[in-house]
Amino acid sequence: MASNDKKVKIFIVDDDKFLLDMYSIKFIEQGFDVETSLSSDEALQKLRDGSVAPVALLLDIVMPSMDGFELLKKIKEESLVPGAFIIFLSNLGESQEIERAKSMGVDGYIIKASRTPSEVVEKVVELLATKKS
Repeated sequence: MASNDKKVKIFIVDDDKFLLDMYSIKFIEQGFDVETSLSSDEALQKLRDGSVAPVALLLDIVMPSMDGFELLKKIKEESLVPGAFIIFLSNLGESQEIERAKSMGVDGYIIKASRTPSEVVEKVVELLATKKS
């Protein structure tokens, strides 16, 4: 996936540490540079202070304090990662959540429960390839 000179930076935001670690390992194995955050507040701070500038963001929706929809709204309002690829990675599979995400301009929506971590990585690689072409 990554070119010889620069790895693709991906930023995963999920309040489940086990899942965060598991996804991180799978993306690193495929050559990605991975940054993670266990909360929306921490993720927002990292994006605001410029300590992370990802090519793609994977956001969980159900998180304490600020859900993924609210986080995405703030990211867009503040133009924190213009041009970044945004994917919701959630267990919410209801059509209203998916439609809401699409209406907010996300590039992808992956339901965690229906995909293995390796399949999530494959889907992200696939989505990134479509964006480049």
